[in-house]
Amino acid sequence: MTDASTDASRDSSHATSYSWASSRTASVDQSASLSMLSWGSGSAPSIPSVDDEQTVSAMMCEMAIELLIDSGQETQSIPESIRSSTMSLDSSLYHFVQENGRTYHKYKEGRYFLPNDTAEQERLDLQHQLFTLAIGGKLNIAPIPENPRRVLDIATGTGIWAIDFATQHPESQVIGTDLSPIQPQFLPENCRFEIDDAEDEWTYSDPFDFIHGRALMSCFNDPAAVVRQGFENLKPGGVMEFQDALFPMNYVGEAPTGSALYRWNEMMMEGVAKLGRSWSNVKNYRRYFEEAGFENIVEKRFYWPTSPWAKGAYFKTVAAYFQEDMLVGIEAMSLKVLGVLGMSPDQVREFVEDVRKDLRDTNVHAYLTV
Repeated sequence: MTDASTDASRDSSHATSYSWASSRTASVDQSASLSMLSWGSGSAPSIPSVDDEQTVSAMMCEMAIELLIDSGQETQSIPESIRSSTMSLDSSLYHFVQENGRTYHKYKEGRYFLPNDTAEQERLDLQHQLFTLAIGGKLNIAPIPENPRRVLDIATGTGIWAIDFATQHPESQVIGTDLSPIQPQFLPENCRFEIDDAEDEWTYSDPFDFIHGRALMSCFNDPAAVVRQGFENLKPGGVMEFQDALFPMNYVGEAPTGSALYRWNEMMMEGVAKLGRSWSNVKNYRRYFEEAGFENIVEKRFYWPTSPWAKGAYFKTVAAYFQEDMLVGIEAMSLKVLGVLGMSPDQVREFVEDVRKDLRDTNVHAYLTV
């Protein structure tokens, strides 16, 4: 995770802890989870170590069960400040492309190779919980003013981060952009969404105080150009923060080269390269930020185990969420990427079933660096 500011002095305050539950995602009482999620000394977790007993407490089991998405769940009443979105959009932007039983964005068709249907929206909202829990129940790591006036969330997805930020910071004006119009209709008055491609020229009339982007690895052909545009659209002293994953996965001990999970990582890296993307760009983020002109660049690394093989309540909790995220999303991630390697949809589905077995196997000590 990388954040940086456009000047040398910033406040040291952080976003406060919060909880959010939409009708699409599991409810997490994050304030109650903070003490459980402590990773010990230091500003970020160290690489996880293997739990030789490989047991999961009853608390962890209950948490994993709670991750099952209840589409009828509604645990937060709609505040009076919400209103219906008044975006004026060409109706064609709401058209979706159907392929292999999934739907994809129509606007700039093919730019993003993951689907945008209800199943994927539920996964993105679950992933939102994973990111926030992993960094201690916060929306961001970088120190920002209490109520930055203008905030931009690029590749906003379902918009859940932007909505939460707008709710926490009622004096901020929050804009979320994405290729898919899948955001809620009812929003806080200080939040709006626009259908836009962050790789196009940015045409905002006013600069931003804070620019946020998360899970961007599949989004851009030229992430360095996006970083440059972010710098050019920040106020002096403004902050930009990216939270992203670094593939392929790593392993504690010898890599299980014969496993389906290992082969999946290698094949996905090959497939995304053929699609003109890289899932390893995170290692270049510092350079992108430096070349754009940012100062006070800070990188923090977090580690997400694929199953509860790792010691400690923090890693077991993160693993429960990450495993569910992967189990639900791996087919969607794989269909187009492995398709460019010549695999049919049926072959992809058969293969990912074997990968899912490895994701559940506590003898496979894999983790993702974030």
